Amino acid sequence: MIHDIFIAPFAEFGFMRRALVGGMALSIAGGPVGVFLMLRRMSLTGDAMAHAILPGVAVGYLLFGLSLWPMTVGGLAAGFAVAMLAGVVARVTVLKEDASLAAFYLLSLALGVTIVSLKGSNVDLLHVLFGSVLALGDETLLLLAGIATITLGIMAVIYRPLVLDTVDPGFLRSVSGAGTPVHLVFLALVVLNLVGGFNALGTLLAVGLMMLPAASSRFWSADIGAMIGIAVLIGCLSSLIGLLASYHLNLAAGPAIILAAGLLYLLSMMFGRREGLFWKAFPGRHLSA
Repeated sequence: MIHDIFIAPFAEFGFMRRALVGGMALSIAGGPVGVFLMLRRMSLTGDAMAHAILPGVAVGYLLFGLSLWPMTVGGLAAGFAVAMLAGVVARVTVLKEDASLAAFYLLSLALGVTIVSLKGSNVDLLHVLFGSVLALGDETLLLLAGIATITLGIMAVIYRPLVLDTVDPGFLRSVSGAGTPVHLVFLALVVLNLVGGFNALGTLLAVGLMMLPAASSRFWSADIGAMIGIAVLIGCLSSLIGLLASYHLNLAAGPAIILAAGLLYLLSMMFGRREGLFWKAFPGRHLSA
């Protein structure tokens, strides 16, 4: 029984194994990025950037079809362009950065969908918007592994100034000029991971494995290092649960993974040992545990 439910789908089907590896790669890279997005109060920025990559992806698709590298390069270019334009507009106009980013992301989403619609069918549009995690090839898995490696390496280098810039940016500015460069590098990592997530989950769901596990981790620990570890664990678990649910219940795999992450978020909100609703309702049990 246990074998049929938990092991057989991955033992019998290579596409399930590939999907699981891809989901775990996204979780390992996206977990730390998501935690810092949340702590820096940029959670919705991640969602906006996920939509902002769509025009570049769409142009790559228009020119080369559903080809990995043109769509990836196009997504990176669009993401970096929108991030820079939003920053410039926020500095030279009365708009705040969140408002300018929202304007660019809405424009990007509409433009991207229009470009895809010019050449492709509804199936192609669904592929771009919602991904195809069950169709990951060797090339895509190598890309996701490369993004995870680059992300973890760069995060290790900028970790201390990034933490300082997150918890006390004023202090960092007083002792170092690293705040702005670290912020720009961090934004580059956000775009890089969103483009990687697009290849598996599409532009609409790419941010899901980045933000939902990060939000869940906040209910279990206040330590940034522990939050990162918990976010990675929840992301990997979400990939496993979502793929098993998609297999046994005949659900779309990408949305099932994000729904699993959402379920774990709700459970964390209810029963997390740090400000979980259950422990707040019964504080005596929390103290005696």
